[in-house]
Amino acid sequence: MKVLDLHCTRGHVFEGWFGSEDDFQAQVQCSRVECPVCGDTQVTKKLTAPRLNLGAAPPAAVPVSGGALAGAPADSPQAVMAGMPQALQAAWLKAVREVMASTEDVGERFAEEARRIHYGETEERGIRGQASADETRALLDEGIAVVPLPLPKALKGPIQ
Repeated sequence: MKVLDLHCTRGHVFEGWFGSEDDFQAQVQCSRVECPVCGDTQVTKKLTAPRLNLGAAPPAAVPVSGGALAGAPADSPQAVMAGMPQALQAAWLKAVREVMASTEDVGERFAEEARRIHYGETEERGIRGQASADETRALLDEGIAVVPLPLPKALKGPIQ
């Protein structure tokens, strides 16, 4: 098993596990490797050296800088993530995963289900789903607390 440090064209750094170098190259050529932050499939390996554990403290992490992505809306998950330092990106992704693991996905029925919970028509529980801007404003006007949570494409599938 090869563990590689990878990066996308937008500067996001992440780790990938592959059976071999050939496996990595085949997956990259088929665009099957994508950045977990922005979904970019233009991924390359970072230069790395073997890790030697000599008992010294690890070097300080260098934050990745970035700006808003060209063509991405200012409030899109990609634009939000692009401007964050790498350590903050990791913490944000961890928090999003925890929210996803502890809530029920009700999909397009979010506004309806939030109202049912708020008015005591169904049991209280954490939910997540999709709502339009108008639906979100209407929920807030009714006193129903909702928080928009932009999700990177990579987190919209099964959590692993």
